[in-house]
Amino acid sequence: MIEANRLRELLAAEKAPRVVIIGDLIVDRYISGEVSRISPEAPIPVLAASSSELRLGGAGNVAANLRAMEADVAMVGVVGDDSHGVLLRELFEADGIGTGGVILDSSRPTIEKTRMMSGVQQMLRVDWEDTRPIDAEVLARMLAAIPRELEGADAVVLSDYGKGTLAREAIELAISEARERSIPVLVDPKGADFSRYAGATLVTPNRKEAELALGRDLVGLGDLPRAADELIACASLAQVVITLGGDGIYFRARDGALEGRIPTQARAVFDVTGAGDTVVAHLAFHLGAGLELEAAVTLANHAAGIVVAKLGTHSVTREELLERLLEGQPLDSKVANAGSLSARLDAWRREGKRIVFTNGCFDVLHAGHVSYLRFARARGDVLVVGVNDDASVARLKGPARPVNPLEDRLAVLGALEVVDAVISFADDTPKALVELVSPDVLVKGEDYADKAVVGREWVESHGGQVVLAPLLPGRSTTGILEQAGGDPGAAGQGA
Repeated sequence: MIEANRLRELLAAEKAPRVVIIGDLIVDRYISGEVSRISPEAPIPVLAASSSELRLGGAGNVAANLRAMEADVAMVGVVGDDSHGVLLRELFEADGIGTGGVILDSSRPTIEKTRMMSGVQQMLRVDWEDTRPIDAEVLARMLAAIPRELEGADAVVLSDYGKGTLAREAIELAISEARERSIPVLVDPKGADFSRYAGATLVTPNRKEAELALGRDLVGLGDLPRAADELIACASLAQVVITLGGDGIYFRARDGALEGRIPTQARAVFDVTGAGDTVVAHLAFHLGAGLELEAAVTLANHAAGIVVAKLGTHSVTREELLERLLEGQPLDSKVANAGSLSARLDAWRREGKRIVFTNGCFDVLHAGHVSYLRFARARGDVLVVGVNDDASVARLKGPARPVNPLEDRLAVLGALEVVDAVISFADDTPKALVELVSPDVLVKGEDYADKAVVGREWVESHGGQVVLAPLLPGRSTTGILEQAGGDPGAAGQGA
């Protein structure tokens, strides 16, 4: 299993792909209220409605998940010539989703699913739909849109809800056009016949959908490899990803070249609505961004664990996913690289937090360091600490330094409650790192009162301030090493 630290690095460094979604477009309506009595007309509860909310459903929910991750998203599908069709287009456009492939069909209504909610409980669902296959004229317009929308795409999702949009001709064209462009095609399937998705990269059935396609029950986890191989053979796939609810997500590549099962990441389950959309959306995002299958499945599993703990369809942001990967990790998870630190900084700024930065070698940690770091942390909401790598310490302090290697120094600083992130730098000065962090407050020791503080101009020109921290008398790495009989190197509390 890929470690959380590595996943955070991959996630923070990912560039947002362009993803084209082809499938059934649905409006999700949530009517919420309270039930306090039974109807005198029939033995049914009376919902005292207090709110009504409209959300993107079906393939639109896949698009919303991708937009939450800041992907470039284009939609191909069909809506009715009605108020809901107008609403869907408005919702897409408001979310920055391309609608050039959304076709108007005056012969059918836009699909609506209405859910009646009391608290976290779904009491009733009412579907307004016409699931006939789309007619020839509408299909022709959609077939014309598919090649156009696939230009520049990094991944394609076929989101099949069995509502008539994904005719065999549309599926075949989308897969053939994508294969010509070497674009992965991911299918969230429907029905028993997976052969209609022949040539796709992978399918993402849940357990019941896989059983329906196989024509038999999955007898325990040990049956998964054979089942996956059968599904791969049936549709000439490269890979299969099967979502297993409480048993996590299973994935397997053709001929067993790659296989694994990622345990479920749900902390609590309130509503599984849209969890499959989240999985296929995140797989498309990460595979489209160039990640390998195992990393993509693991990140998709974490995203699904977030959404099932919420009510109704929800989308997961990159920041939420990064925070989830931090949960329950050891203290050295505070160790960052440039990509993961940038993502954390963006999240902290969105939350309105005041960011403090300081730096040093922090070779042999002592009371003076702790006092200094506490002072720095008190100047804001989060403290980022830059740490000289081993080569730069040797250049600054002499060949006998550092006493403790960089990995140990980062781990010790990461274990301090007052430190929120630590990152190493290789230059003799932290200038580039100061510019990366662009802190609200730059802290240095009071021994810099008559010296130039590296990064002062940058910080002050961006509205920040430089603060000098008092030093605890008589505490230094040099003194500690002298008492121990070692080579002290250069003096200084930050050493």
